[in-house]
Amino acid sequence: MRCGVGESPVWHAAEAALYWTDIPGRTLWRYDPGSGQTDHWSLPEMAGCMAMTPDGGWLLAMETGLFRVARLVPGQATPPLQRVATVAHARAGMRFNDGRADRQGRFWAGTMVMDMSLAAPDGKLYRHDPVTGALDVMRDGLITPNGLAFSPDGRTMYLSDSHPARQAVWAYDYDTDTGTPSTPRLFIDMTRYPGRPDGAAVDADGGYWICGNDAGQIHRFTPDGRLDRSLAVPVAKPAMCAFGGAGLDTLYVTSIRTDDTDPLSGAVFALQPGVRGLEEPMLRA
Repeated sequence: MRCGVGESPVWHAAEAALYWTDIPGRTLWRYDPGSGQTDHWSLPEMAGCMAMTPDGGWLLAMETGLFRVARLVPGQATPPLQRVATVAHARAGMRFNDGRADRQGRFWAGTMVMDMSLAAPDGKLYRHDPVTGALDVMRDGLITPNGLAFSPDGRTMYLSDSHPARQAVWAYDYDTDTGTPSTPRLFIDMTRYPGRPDGAAVDADGGYWICGNDAGQIHRFTPDGRLDRSLAVPVAKPAMCAFGGAGLDTLYVTSIRTDDTDPLSGAVFALQPGVRGLEEPMLRA
Protein backbone atom coordinates (compact mmCIF):
# COMPACT_ATOMS: atom_id res chain seq x y z
CA MET A 1 0.00 0.00 0.00
CA ARG A 2 1.06 3.61 -0.56
CA CYS A 3 -0.39 6.41 1.52
CA GLY A 4 -0.96 9.98 0.46
CA VAL A 5 0.36 11.14 3.82
CA GLY A 6 1.23 8.26 6.14
CA GLU A 7 1.16 9.57 9.73
CA SER A 8 0.86 8.72 13.41
CA PRO A 9 2.31 5.19 13.50
CA VAL A 10 1.45 3.56 16.85
CA TRP A 11 2.67 0.15 17.96
CA HIS A 12 -0.14 -1.73 19.71
CA ALA A 13 1.81 -4.04 22.03
CA ALA A 14 -1.18 -6.16 23.08
CA GLU A 15 -1.94 -6.96 19.43
CA ALA A 16 1.70 -6.97 18.27
CA ALA A 17 0.57 -4.80 15.37
CA LEU A 18 1.32 -1.39 13.90
CA TYR A 19 -1.44 1.12 13.22
CA TRP A 20 -1.17 4.36 11.26
CA THR A 21 -3.31 6.80 9.34
CA ASP A 22 -3.34 7.98 5.73
CA ILE A 23 -4.55 11.54 6.20
CA PRO A 24 -5.88 12.48 2.72
CA GLY A 25 -6.92 8.87 2.12
CA ARG A 26 -9.22 9.02 5.19
CA THR A 27 -8.01 5.56 6.10
CA LEU A 28 -6.63 3.76 9.15
CA TRP A 29 -4.15 0.97 8.48
CA ARG A 30 -3.01 -2.01 10.52
CA TYR A 31 -0.03 -4.26 9.87
CA ASP A 32 0.68 -7.53 11.65
CA PRO A 33 4.39 -8.31 11.10
CA GLY A 34 3.90 -11.81 12.48
CA SER A 35 1.50 -12.86 9.75
CA GLY A 36 2.30 -10.20 7.19
CA GLN A 37 -1.40 -9.29 7.01
CA THR A 38 -2.44 -5.70 6.30
CA ASP A 39 -5.93 -4.36 7.01
CA HIS A 40 -7.55 -0.96 6.63
CA TRP A 41 -10.70 0.93 7.59
CA SER A 42 -12.35 3.94 5.98
CA LEU A 43 -13.02 7.14 7.96
CA PRO A 44 -15.54 9.94 7.39
CA GLU A 45 -12.91 12.65 7.91
CA MET A 46 -9.15 12.99 7.66
CA ALA A 47 -7.41 11.80 10.84
CA GLY A 48 -4.09 13.42 11.70
CA CYS A 49 -3.18 11.40 14.78
CA MET A 50 -4.54 8.90 17.29
CA ALA A 51 -4.02 7.22 20.64
CA MET A 52 -5.11 3.93 22.17
CA THR A 53 -8.03 3.83 24.62
CA PRO A 54 -8.33 1.39 27.58
CA ASP A 55 -11.29 -0.43 25.99
CA GLY A 56 -9.25 -1.49 22.98
CA GLY A 57 -10.39 1.34 20.74
CA TRP A 58 -8.86 4.59 19.56
CA LEU A 59 -9.20 8.33 19.99
CA LEU A 60 -8.82 10.09 16.63
CA ALA A 61 -8.01 13.76 16.04
CA MET A 62 -9.78 14.55 12.77
CA GLU A 63 -10.90 17.58 10.79
CA THR A 64 -13.65 18.89 13.06
CA GLY A 65 -12.71 17.49 16.46
CA LEU A 66 -11.90 14.40 18.50
CA PHE A 67 -13.71 11.11 17.97
CA ARG A 68 -13.67 7.72 19.69
CA VAL A 69 -13.93 4.51 17.75
CA ALA A 70 -14.32 1.02 19.19
CA ARG A 71 -11.77 -1.72 18.61
CA LEU A 72 -11.09 -2.21 14.94
CA VAL A 73 -11.62 -5.81 13.85
CA PRO A 74 -9.81 -7.02 10.71
CA GLY A 75 -12.26 -7.90 7.98
CA GLN A 76 -15.09 -5.87 9.49
CA ALA A 77 -16.36 -2.39 8.68
CA THR A 78 -15.37 0.68 10.68
CA PRO A 79 -17.46 0.92 13.87
CA PRO A 80 -19.52 4.09 14.37
CA LEU A 81 -17.49 7.06 15.60
CA GLN A 82 -18.48 8.95 18.74
CA ARG A 83 -17.68 12.66 18.85
CA VAL A 84 -15.80 13.58 22.02
CA ALA A 85 -15.04 17.24 21.35
CA THR A 86 -15.64 19.81 18.61
CA VAL A 87 -12.99 22.32 17.60
CA ALA A 88 -13.81 25.82 16.34
CA HIS A 89 -10.96 26.46 13.93
CA ALA A 90 -9.69 30.00 13.34
CA ARG A 91 -10.45 29.73 9.62
CA ALA A 92 -11.68 27.31 6.98
CA GLY A 93 -9.44 24.60 5.59
CA MET A 94 -7.91 23.41 8.86
CA ARG A 95 -7.50 19.98 10.45
CA PHE A 96 -5.63 18.21 13.21
CA ASN A 97 -2.10 17.10 12.43
CA ASP A 98 0.52 15.53 14.72
CA GLY A 99 -0.22 14.37 18.27
CA ARG A 100 -0.06 11.61 20.87
CA ALA A 101 -0.74 10.69 24.50
CA ASP A 102 1.56 11.90 27.25
CA ARG A 103 2.90 9.38 29.76
CA GLN A 104 0.01 10.10 32.13
CA GLY A 105 -2.65 9.35 29.49
CA ARG A 106 -3.67 12.84 28.39
CA PHE A 107 -4.04 13.46 24.66
CA TRP A 108 -2.13 16.21 22.84
CA ALA A 109 -2.70 17.27 19.23
CA GLY A 110 -2.03 20.30 17.05
CA THR A 111 -4.04 21.89 14.26
CA MET A 112 -2.85 23.44 11.00
CA VAL A 113 -4.04 25.23 7.87
CA MET A 114 -3.91 22.57 5.18
CA ASP A 115 -2.68 24.99 2.49
CA MET A 116 0.92 25.31 3.65
CA SER A 117 1.67 27.89 0.96
CA LEU A 118 -0.27 30.41 3.08
CA ALA A 119 2.21 30.04 5.98
CA ALA A 120 -0.75 30.91 8.23
CA PRO A 121 0.11 30.88 11.97
CA ASP A 122 -3.42 29.81 12.92
CA GLY A 123 -2.50 26.41 14.30
CA LYS A 124 -3.01 25.59 17.96
CA LEU A 125 -1.78 22.90 20.32
CA TYR A 126 -4.59 21.27 22.31
CA ARG A 127 -4.58 19.14 25.45
CA HIS A 128 -7.49 16.77 26.04
CA ASP A 129 -8.21 15.12 29.38
CA PRO A 130 -10.14 11.88 28.70
CA VAL A 131 -11.39 11.81 32.30
CA THR A 132 -12.96 15.28 32.46
CA GLY A 133 -13.53 15.71 28.74
CA ALA A 134 -11.80 19.09 28.79
CA LEU A 135 -10.11 20.32 25.62
CA ASP A 136 -7.77 23.24 26.28
CA VAL A 137 -5.60 25.39 24.01
CA MET A 138 -2.04 25.24 25.34
CA ARG A 139 -0.20 27.13 22.58
CA ASP A 140 -1.20 29.14 19.51
CA GLY A 141 0.60 30.84 16.64
CA LEU A 142 1.77 27.57 15.07
CA ILE A 143 1.96 26.98 11.32
CA THR A 144 2.53 23.23 11.09
CA PRO A 145 2.76 21.65 14.56
CA ASN A 146 4.71 18.41 14.58
CA GLY A 147 7.30 16.38 16.45
CA LEU A 148 5.28 16.00 19.65
CA ALA A 149 7.01 13.61 22.07
CA PHE A 150 7.81 13.14 25.75
CA SER A 151 11.01 12.13 27.53
CA PRO A 152 11.13 8.72 29.25
CA ASP A 153 10.36 10.29 32.67
CA GLY A 154 7.63 12.44 31.10
CA ARG A 155 9.16 15.67 32.42
CA THR A 156 10.20 17.09 29.06
CA MET A 157 7.80 17.77 26.19
CA TYR A 158 9.06 18.26 22.64
CA LEU A 159 7.22 20.15 19.91
CA SER A 160 8.28 21.17 16.41
CA ASP A 161 6.95 23.44 13.71
CA SER A 162 7.83 21.82 10.40
CA HIS A 163 6.84 24.69 8.12
CA PRO A 164 9.76 25.95 5.97
CA ALA A 165 9.39 29.35 7.64
CA ARG A 166 9.97 27.87 11.11
CA GLN A 167 11.92 24.56 11.09
CA ALA A 168 12.42 24.49 14.83
CA VAL A 169 12.02 22.01 17.70
CA TRP A 170 11.32 23.29 21.20
CA ALA A 171 11.68 21.56 24.55
CA TYR A 172 9.46 22.38 27.52
CA ASP A 173 9.59 21.54 31.18
CA TYR A 174 6.49 19.41 31.74
CA ASP A 175 4.53 19.16 34.98
CA THR A 176 3.34 15.56 34.96
CA ASP A 177 0.76 16.22 37.69
CA THR A 178 -1.06 19.04 35.93
CA GLY A 179 -0.09 18.37 32.34
CA THR A 180 1.34 21.86 31.96
CA PRO A 181 4.37 22.70 29.77
CA SER A 182 6.54 25.68 30.71
CA THR A 183 9.92 27.29 30.05
CA PRO A 184 10.05 26.75 26.27
CA ARG A 185 13.51 26.77 24.75
CA LEU A 186 14.94 26.06 21.33
CA PHE A 187 16.04 22.43 21.33
CA ILE A 188 17.00 22.03 17.66
CA ASP A 189 17.43 24.61 14.91
CA MET A 190 16.63 22.31 12.00
CA THR A 191 17.90 24.80 9.43
CA ARG A 192 21.35 23.45 10.41
CA TYR A 193 20.46 19.86 9.46
CA PRO A 194 19.04 18.06 6.41
CA GLY A 195 15.26 18.14 6.17
CA ARG A 196 12.37 19.86 7.88
CA PRO A 197 11.35 18.56 11.34
CA ASP A 198 8.35 16.27 11.00
CA GLY A 199 7.04 13.50 13.30
CA ALA A 200 9.15 12.12 16.15
CA ALA A 201 9.66 9.40 18.74
CA VAL A 202 11.76 9.04 21.89
CA ASP A 203 13.84 5.97 22.71
CA ALA A 204 14.43 4.36 26.11
CA ASP A 205 17.65 6.34 26.57
CA GLY A 206 15.93 9.65 25.95
CA GLY A 207 17.13 10.06 22.37
CA TYR A 208 14.80 12.17 20.23
CA TRP A 209 14.28 10.71 16.75
CA ILE A 210 12.80 13.10 14.21
CA CYS A 211 12.02 12.67 10.54
CA GLY A 212 13.94 14.97 8.23
CA ASN A 213 11.22 15.62 5.68
CA ASP A 214 12.52 16.42 2.16
CA ALA A 215 15.92 14.90 3.06
CA GLY A 216 15.10 11.19 3.37
CA GLN A 217 16.69 10.94 6.80
CA ILE A 218 15.76 10.16 10.39
CA HIS A 219 17.90 12.05 12.92
CA ARG A 220 18.61 11.09 16.52
CA PHE A 221 19.39 13.92 18.94
CA THR A 222 20.66 13.40 22.47
CA PRO A 223 18.70 14.92 25.38
CA ASP A 224 21.08 17.91 25.34
CA GLY A 225 20.33 18.61 21.67
CA ARG A 226 23.40 17.13 19.96
CA LEU A 227 23.01 15.25 16.69
CA ASP A 228 23.99 11.65 17.45
CA ARG A 229 23.33 9.89 14.15
CA SER A 230 21.21 9.94 10.99
CA LEU A 231 19.57 6.99 9.23
CA ALA A 232 18.58 7.07 5.58
CA VAL A 233 15.27 5.91 4.12
CA PRO A 234 14.74 5.38 0.37
CA VAL A 235 12.19 8.20 0.00
CA ALA A 236 12.47 11.98 0.23
CA LYS A 237 9.62 12.58 2.66
CA PRO A 238 9.60 10.47 5.84
CA ALA A 239 6.71 11.72 7.95
CA MET A 240 6.74 10.12 11.41
CA CYS A 241 8.48 7.30 13.24
CA ALA A 242 7.54 4.93 16.06
CA PHE A 243 9.25 2.10 17.91
CA GLY A 244 7.63 -1.31 17.72
CA GLY A 245 8.21 -5.03 17.44
CA ALA A 246 8.46 -7.59 20.23
CA GLY A 247 11.55 -5.93 21.67
CA LEU A 248 10.54 -2.38 20.73
CA ASP A 249 13.77 -2.31 18.74
CA THR A 250 12.28 -1.71 15.28
CA LEU A 251 11.80 1.86 14.11
CA TYR A 252 8.79 2.07 11.81
CA VAL A 253 8.69 5.09 9.51
CA THR A 254 5.68 6.33 7.55
CA SER A 255 6.12 8.54 4.50
CA ILE A 256 4.40 10.92 2.11
CA ARG A 257 3.61 10.02 -1.48
CA THR A 258 5.23 12.38 -3.94
CA ASP A 259 4.62 11.15 -7.47
CA ASP A 260 4.67 7.99 -9.52
CA THR A 261 8.35 8.42 -10.37
CA ASP A 262 9.09 7.33 -6.79
CA PRO A 263 7.26 4.00 -6.37
CA LEU A 264 8.26 3.71 -2.68
CA SER A 265 6.97 7.10 -1.58
CA GLY A 266 3.99 6.73 0.73
CA ALA A 267 5.17 3.34 1.99
CA VAL A 268 6.04 2.30 5.56
CA PHE A 269 9.62 1.26 6.36
CA ALA A 270 11.17 -0.76 9.18
CA LEU A 271 14.66 0.15 10.43
CA GLN A 272 16.91 -1.47 13.01
CA PRO A 273 18.41 1.54 14.83
CA GLY A 274 20.27 -0.42 17.52
CA VAL A 275 18.28 1.03 20.43
CA ARG A 276 14.99 0.20 22.12
CA GLY A 277 11.96 2.40 22.27
CA LEU A 278 9.23 2.91 24.84
CA GLU A 279 5.75 1.43 24.83
CA GLU A 280 3.23 3.99 23.63
CA PRO A 281 1.01 5.22 26.49
CA MET A 282 -2.68 4.46 26.57
CA LEU A 283 -5.25 7.15 27.34
CA ARG A 284 -6.38 7.16 30.94
CA ALA A 285 -9.91 6.13 31.80
